[in-house]
Amino acid sequence: MASLHANGTLGGGDDSQNQHDSNLDNGTSRRLTDEEFDRYSRQMIVPGMGKEGQLRLINGRILIIGAGGLGCPAAQYIAGAGVGTIGIIDGDVVELSNLHRQVGHSTSRIGMKKVDSLITHLRDLNPLPTYIPHPFPLTPQNAASILSAYDVILDCTDNPATRYLISDVCVLLGKPLVSAASVRTSGQLIVLNCPPAPQGVLADGPHPPCYRCCFKNPPPPHAAPSCGEAGILGPVVGLMGLAQAGEAIKILASALHLPTHTGEANLRQPTLLIYSYDLAGAVGPYTFRALRMAGRKKTCFACGEGSEGRLTLEGIKDGTPDYEVFCGLNATPKGGGLSPQERITAGAYRAARERGELEGHLLVDTREREHFSLGRIEGAVNVPFGGLLMKAAAIKREGGRGAEILPGVGVGAEAAIFVVCRRGLDSQEVVEKFKELGLDNGGKRRIMDIVGGMKAWKDEVDPSFPFV
Repeated sequence: MASLHANGTLGGGDDSQNQHDSNLDNGTSRRLTDEEFDRYSRQMIVPGMGKEGQLRLINGRILIIGAGGLGCPAAQYIAGAGVGTIGIIDGDVVELSNLHRQVGHSTSRIGMKKVDSLITHLRDLNPLPTYIPHPFPLTPQNAASILSAYDVILDCTDNPATRYLISDVCVLLGKPLVSAASVRTSGQLIVLNCPPAPQGVLADGPHPPCYRCCFKNPPPPHAAPSCGEAGILGPVVGLMGLAQAGEAIKILASALHLPTHTGEANLRQPTLLIYSYDLAGAVGPYTFRALRMAGRKKTCFACGEGSEGRLTLEGIKDGTPDYEVFCGLNATPKGGGLSPQERITAGAYRAARERGELEGHLLVDTREREHFSLGRIEGAVNVPFGGLLMKAAAIKREGGRGAEILPGVGVGAEAAIFVVCRRGLDSQEVVEKFKELGLDNGGKRRIMDIVGGMKAWKDEVDPSFPFV
């Protein structure tokens, strides 16, 4: 039976190949099939979309870097909207702890590569797009060759080094970048390098910024914890992923990814969208804030004046800049100089306790209170790392007594102090801080780091320990 479509075209029920003609701005033609028309009709009647916008989506190519809490919701709506080619890059596998927020995976696919799991989900949602899996991490060596094949890039990663890498390559390739981040109960979103301008060009501006324009220096490693360290609320990261999808769809449908889009588009004020939610507060509205950002900066390392001589695709591939060193990820951490006498394994600590050799000692657990509440070593005192560092700095600045950082612990006492954290990094720095504050009583008191933290406690001592 024939049906009359919204554009007045008569479609025959037996003619599944009946098609609707439309022309793209670039002069190429593309036909819209009955299935595409019916699937995307509610979207096409939105003002500003139409058939031309839909055809741009169908002919568009989007790369989603990260198939986790941001990438899953973004991918679902991008696939649902009918973007023709969707690439997904991620080297991880699905774990049970992912499922409360990574809604493109399922219990039945635990252990599967995240890329394959998400594409399985997307094909059930919409089989029409072409899905391209990249089941490995993004690196300086493969970034340019992968990103060059796509029109719009979504940064759905969770570490600063990769964010700077993605942004730098997008500048060099002239690709718009939709970047988001989320941790605990807050998230942020910003559209970068859109519409793209050649590296080093500042005339006829202002031009949209890159990631380095907005965030010249990365935060210290301990100030930018991952979701595994700090936790994450599913709906918060989901909102950011949905917003990324909306921006990516807008860019493609409006052809903002084309470098020929100049003039008024370049004058749009870049905006950083911030979302926050007080999980412990009273019931009330969540908070969205939009902060105006400056355009491309003259002094930016990646896109500013003279950047052509500082940043190149060849240099990135050869290791310049070194993103891990820049973000402090492989530098020797504070506390890395502890001697073997200042460190003890989890198994040795447990054995010494059982032999009664640690009479009156203090065990300081520097994990956050939420981690501590899930499980602890008997007798441990919780002193969260972030607050401890702030208090130590204040004591040093004001000339206070070191014992103030641990109430009830006298400077002259000699009972040993042992420090444990989540994975054995923060605890090393705390040992040094305690010594700087004089808690070692001139070397008379042992202050020791438990190697490997609570992860080692689970692996070496108590397999049932609820390590998170």
